[in-house]
Amino acid sequence: MGASALFRTLQLLWLLPILLLLSSSPWSASASESSQNFFQCLVNNSDPSRPISSAIHTQNSASFPSILQFYIRNLRFNTTETPKPILIITPSHESHVEVAVICAKKHSIHMKIRSGGHDYEGRSYVSVESPFFVLDMFNLRNIEIDMSTETAWVEAGASLGEVYYRIAEKSKTHGFPAGVCPTVGVGGHVSGAGYGNLMRKYGVSSDNVIDAKLVDVNGRILDRKSMGEDLFWAIRGAASSFGVMLAFKIKLVHVPEVVTVFKVSRTLEQNATDIVFNWQKVAPNIDRDLFIRLILEVVRDSESGNKKTVRATFIALFLGDSKRLLSLMNQEFPQLGLKDSDCIETSWVRTVLFWENMDIEEPIEILLDRQSRKPVFLKRKSDYVKEPISRDGWEGIWKKMLELEDAVMYFNPYGGRMAEIPAMATAFPHRAGNLWKIQYQTNWKEEGEEATQHYLNLARELHKYMTPFVSKNPRQAFLNYKDLELGIKHSNGKKNYNEGKVYGVQYFNENFNRLVQIKTKVDPSDFFRHEQSIPALPFPRNIPVLSEWFNSIVVIILLYVLLWRKCWHSSPKG
Repeated sequence: MGASALFRTLQLLWLLPILLLLSSSPWSASASESSQNFFQCLVNNSDPSRPISSAIHTQNSASFPSILQFYIRNLRFNTTETPKPILIITPSHESHVEVAVICAKKHSIHMKIRSGGHDYEGRSYVSVESPFFVLDMFNLRNIEIDMSTETAWVEAGASLGEVYYRIAEKSKTHGFPAGVCPTVGVGGHVSGAGYGNLMRKYGVSSDNVIDAKLVDVNGRILDRKSMGEDLFWAIRGAASSFGVMLAFKIKLVHVPEVVTVFKVSRTLEQNATDIVFNWQKVAPNIDRDLFIRLILEVVRDSESGNKKTVRATFIALFLGDSKRLLSLMNQEFPQLGLKDSDCIETSWVRTVLFWENMDIEEPIEILLDRQSRKPVFLKRKSDYVKEPISRDGWEGIWKKMLELEDAVMYFNPYGGRMAEIPAMATAFPHRAGNLWKIQYQTNWKEEGEEATQHYLNLARELHKYMTPFVSKNPRQAFLNYKDLELGIKHSNGKKNYNEGKVYGVQYFNENFNRLVQIKTKVDPSDFFRHEQSIPALPFPRNIPVLSEWFNSIVVIILLYVLLWRKCWHSSPKG
């Protein structure tokens, strides 16, 4: 064999594994063909007694635009340029979720899961991967309450408002530790830990989950027993990386029949600096029946000539009557000057209306309304604070806020039960050692890239300015305050772990590596992925497919060696 013939032979052998890979790769088919095959797979494999066809909404369906947009809360991701899913599936039965996973995996269609749409970065309905579809869980919203065991099974598509309403139907003295916004979907909220104004008393939402049902990467429905304790640990704080959550079994908690709320504001001219300085010492350490959120924002103060000032608003829930609250506040936090006229006694379920700035006397059926306030353009970021801030530090913060003007900070105090639960009890790690959590907010109504960049930069600048005052090594963040600026995964391959670690340690601290190990075991192909999902380790040994490819590569290498030896020995020596 001549040198040129030998070279061509080696070229063909070198291309062989690549050709084999392409011939079996989903990318070898066109996107439209893949989408059509996916659609047929859904229809052909759904349970005949519960056909999925009525739950499929393609881009040509009249229902598609309204379903897509109904749960979009951030207008940044509702433009003509925003990538659209090839279809939306709105399952009305668990079997629809099973077949959606099986067919999406078979035809390599990327899946996004939505249960409420409050994700700040729109990742439940937007993807950089194509093609993709949205699995919208809003029809799976059944709530079954068992007062004999003080538990409830809640499907992922239910809203928090629906949960609170159904609990109130059964009891005046039970509640559930979760968010104060009633239109938030249970699936995403609890999956990312979830928190609310009961957390100092009872922990976060996921601390009160005692069982769960999910669809895994193989399309199986698993509960706590069948999924095992490792996976059950992981889904309480990072569930979106491991499967489709169908339902959570939650533990109801006790609340008094009468609780008290208040909302008091003070500007810098009304001694806000001194009050805030004392709040930071009081709020994480006071009786765990009391939760006092602090909101800092720039306003115009008419009493001082309409000039800009910083306003501190203290909004609180107390699990008791106003008399006991006033006694506690006078003893522990007299700087606020709380008066009896500031206090409102009501039922726990009505405090949700108060925190949402609704009329507290509204019929509580309003909690069943799933339509949120009018969507706006928004950006959110987060931080954790471990040490009190000095007076000089606060003075600097006021100056920066007055400079930026349109950036707001929400401070949510920890302590109480949050300081008692170990950081490794669930995937959610932010426990003891944290005084409070910060949410940075910018909202705007102006359209256009210039306005968007302006407001994004406001959040970035305030976040950057707060660096000396917040957690370090790593700088920690809260998963449900999704922030893609912390880092994203750009690929589904070797770089996954290194890319995922950048944001992963900020969201999960020392729990990150355990989450990676569990992910690699239960979803090695990284099917349940998104821009900030838990990565799987590359080329894990327990993947049969990879073992087959490894064997094939070994065979090809042996063929190279044999062919080379044959060519070498048969060529003329000279």
